[in-house]
Amino acid sequence: MDLTSSVGNKLVPGDELSYDRAKEVKEFDETKAGVKGLVDSGVTKVPRFLIHPPESLPNPMLSPATTLFHVPEIDLQGFEQSCQRMEIVDQIRKASETWGFFQMINHGVPVSAMDKMFESVQQFHEQPKEEKIKWYSRDLKQPVKYYSNMDLLVSKAASWKDSISFDFKYGPLNLEALPLAFRESVSEYWKHMIELTKALKELLSEALGLSTDYLANIECMKSALFVCHYYPACPESDLTLGTKKHSDPSSITILLQDNIGGLQVLHQDHWVDVPPVHRALVVNIGDLLQIGIQKVRLRMLSFRQIIDSQQKCKDAFMFRQLMLQYTHLMRRKLYKLLQIFLGNSLSSRLLELLLFLRCKEVPDQKQERRNCTSRNYS
Repeated sequence: MDLTSSVGNKLVPGDELSYDRAKEVKEFDETKAGVKGLVDSGVTKVPRFLIHPPESLPNPMLSPATTLFHVPEIDLQGFEQSCQRMEIVDQIRKASETWGFFQMINHGVPVSAMDKMFESVQQFHEQPKEEKIKWYSRDLKQPVKYYSNMDLLVSKAASWKDSISFDFKYGPLNLEALPLAFRESVSEYWKHMIELTKALKELLSEALGLSTDYLANIECMKSALFVCHYYPACPESDLTLGTKKHSDPSSITILLQDNIGGLQVLHQDHWVDVPPVHRALVVNIGDLLQIGIQKVRLRMLSFRQIIDSQQKCKDAFMFRQLMLQYTHLMRRKLYKLLQIFLGNSLSSRLLELLLFLRCKEVPDQKQERRNCTSRNYS
């Protein structure tokens, strides 16, 4: 098997043994400049710790199955009216059962609020390194942190992205605790997200065949993590990924992508593009709602973010995504949800197993744990 180094040459025998990944990763992390720092330094080759194995990368001989499959698009206009509501709930149910992904339009979040968030992401990540490193951290207790790959130190291959996250676990954040670029945009966007989430909880409850207020009553989606991903131009986009294949260990993810795109979902063993729809929001069903698959057939899919080198000169040389994940990891309340779908039998053991496999530890009943994922730790 041929191994490829960051300079694009085949490794001579023994090189793979002498390569010190830990050292290279440590040096990269200590710069606190992220992959944007690599671009700014003028790199023309992707460092080896960012190179993914061929089986994980898009096959250049195969185009995405976008002509065969189309991610559902749901218009929320009039969802409060009984006749439209029944149709919208039915569309959400079908999309959740067959895809686990759908795009929302007419969702009520103003275009101005979304545009301000994109502007903030660009402003933050493109400011001088000296300003950004004040926020660089891998401390999970930090409510606001800037980082490149939360799983950098343990992953086999890192992703070509930088991120900044805002943890709303305990409610709204103090504006003074936010980077200057986000102080106005985050608070406004968060306000609209709260309203949208209230509507989604009702619609998803009805799609699950439960009472309208069920998910709200058990405080599902009460805590949230807001993550902004930044994908700089990549000199060798065929060797790496913006986000590796994964699923989200949360209730739902609400995602806003820019006009460049790159988001793909794995549907019926085909990678399908999620084409950008102007200021639409993408909803991804997470692992926790997928628990009810045996009864209501909600589907949780794997997805990834690819980088297209032919588009790297567009939209300020970057891909951007805004991602809001709602978590419901309180052991006691998740147990209630399991009981509905599985009954008392096996619910306790299944809960312990799920939390162990996904988070490597089981949270105390009185303490809500922070959601964890290999992609964006949200």
